[in-house]
This record gives sequence, structure tokens and C-alpha cells, in this order.
Amino acid sequence: MIKVISAADRHHASHGWLNSYFLFSFSDYYDTNNIQWGPLRVFNDDYIKGKSGFPEHSHSEMEIVTIVLEGEIAHKDSLGNETVISAGQVQRMSAGTGISHSEKNDKDEDVHLFQLWFLPNKKGITPSYEQKSVDFLKEKNQLIPLVTGQKVLEDVVYMNSNSTVFYAHLEKDKEINFKTFQIRKGLIYVITGEMFVNGVQVEKSDQVRSMDIDALRMKASADCTFILIDVPAVEANY
Repeated sequence: MIKVISAADRHHASHGWLNSYFLFSFSDYYDTNNIQWGPLRVFNDDYIKGKSGFPEHSHSEMEIVTIVLEGEIAHKDSLGNETVISAGQVQRMSAGTGISHSEKNDKDEDVHLFQLWFLPNKKGITPSYEQKSVDFLKEKNQLIPLVTGQKVLEDVVYMNSNSTVFYAHLEKDKEINFKTFQIRKGLIYVITGEMFVNGVQVEKSDQVRSMDIDALRMKASADCTFILIDVPAVEANY
């Protein structure tokens, strides 16, 4: 099954300093038919204005992934981490039994980032933090793994979820195939450009959700960038 959800069907929340597009139920948006996709519970496409950000707040029992596309965001947490996440870098925060953090855009320019939350494989773990320069923005015509729960992959950020997040920049007419399994689900989110997914055309900010198929075939009808997320078909079973 391939399901296309258009950009216009995302939930948009505007707070002046923050423009956010929710792919799943979050904050003031709740849809019983759009809670999660496998263990992927949150996918927010955020634009944060300069000299603003999220004050200190807490999380628990969630794997939180931040992918910065433009600009940089300052991070500070209750584990003592105080760092800056720049474009091309990926951050993973395992909230576990509880963690507090803040995220601030100290620059004048806007920040564009994705924040993804995954339900963990195991609850009650000790909170932890990892950040890495994956340098994914420079690569072309291949799937670049950014964060994963699969220890067989190298040069990625690891998380406590049996899921993998990839980034790709496809040049026009280039094609990538991704082998999936019927026990897995997939989600593709188009960042820029236009592409075909299993013969179905999608464009900027559209998403494709897949299940019960053996492969995803992505072909660029124009230069495009996208995120691909591979997750188990079932939610976490604690």
C-alpha cells in the first residue's frame, strides 16, 4: 500500500517566532487516525526565527532526533550538555527516565530543522545524548543513514528504536531503490523538488506512507531532497 498525504494536509501551527508543520498528532492537533506510524510518534517540520526558541522543558520515554537543515540551534540539557547543532548535524536524545533541555536560536537568521520522536525499544533506560556531523547535505544520489537502531551501520547516530532515518539528494532522472519488507513500514517526506515514488508523483512537503510492500522506488523528476524513514509495522510492545 502506498498512501500520499499532500503538503496542504499537514497541520500548521504558527506562533510568530515558530512556524511548525505537524505530520502526526501533536500539541493542539489531535486526530485519532493520525497518531503515529509504527514507533514514529512525532515528525515536526520547524522554522524557528532568530533570537527565539524553546525554553527548558522535560521529556521521558522517547527517542528524540533533531536534524538541522539550515542555520544552527543551541542545546542545553540536564545531563550537562551545552552545544550547538549546525546544518548537516544530527542529534539524538534518549529521554529514558527523564531529561530536561532547552533549544535556542541565538542568531539573527531562521533555523530550519526536523524533530522526530520515536517510541523506544525499551523503557526505563538511563537518559543519554549523542550528536554527530554526518555531513549529509553534500552527498548526492544515495541514501545516507542519519540515525538508526541497527548497530551494523557505521558513521551514524544510534538510538533505542528499531528504526532508521535516511536523507537523499537525487539529481533529475536519478533513481534509488530501497528494499523494505512487509513487516516494515516506510515514510518519505519531500524536502525540495519533485519525484516519483513507486510511480506516484509527489512534490515539496508531500509525504508518502507505505506498508505491505517489498520495495520503494524513488526517481527524481527534478532535483529533489527527501527523508526516508524505515520503521517496524507494529508499535512498541512493552
